[in-house]
Amino acid sequence: MDVDRIIETALKLIDEVGAQALTLRMLADALDSGTATLYRHFNGKDELLALVADRILGEVRVPPEESAGKSWREAATVAAEAFHGTLCRHPRAVPLLAAQVPVGPNGLRARERLLTLFLSHGFSVRLAARAYTALGHYVTGFAIQQYGPGSPRPEDQVHLRGYYRSLDPAAYPATAAAADDLTSVPLQEEFRFGLELLLDGLEQARLRESQVCGDAVER
Repeated sequence: MDVDRIIETALKLIDEVGAQALTLRMLADALDSGTATLYRHFNGKDELLALVADRILGEVRVPPEESAGKSWREAATVAAEAFHGTLCRHPRAVPLLAAQVPVGPNGLRARERLLTLFLSHGFSVRLAARAYTALGHYVTGFAIQQYGPGSPRPEDQVHLRGYYRSLDPAAYPATAAAADDLTSVPLQEEFRFGLELLLDGLEQARLRESQVCGDAVER
């Protein structure tokens, strides 16, 4: 049996039921096969899930022309938004991406691209590594909040807005005043706002690092 077909089928099932609910028996049935066939390709479910996670990362595609000639911030924004868009297509697989260290072929390529981007724009190796990790954690964490258990629905936001407005303005003046802004910001706008804050911080870290290096050279 073709391994790519197994991984693709597993991803489709995860999209339907989630990674925790997926069983090898369920997968074998979907493939009209037996679990023994699956064990000829994988040591178990954990190995299969690692390959599924890497398969998802393979969907994160940033055409070279979308990054060519851009600043590191613009290129990092394109990469982060592409990653977030991929996670939005597979919301039930988001916990799987959070639990997996991306060491498959697609994960390695994505890491190499981003590290190269940072290094080519004056980041030290140490800061480039931290920038890569922070960016990945932000995107994955935002998606978990967006799609995880208990994530707010539009109707929940409406009720929450009404609750904030009903608070005693003498006791909670700031919350009452911000009721609309706390509950009506579109998710994509919220994502981009947080991303910009992260990139601002990385730019400040890069400039501080450059200043320290410059001072050391002068001495």
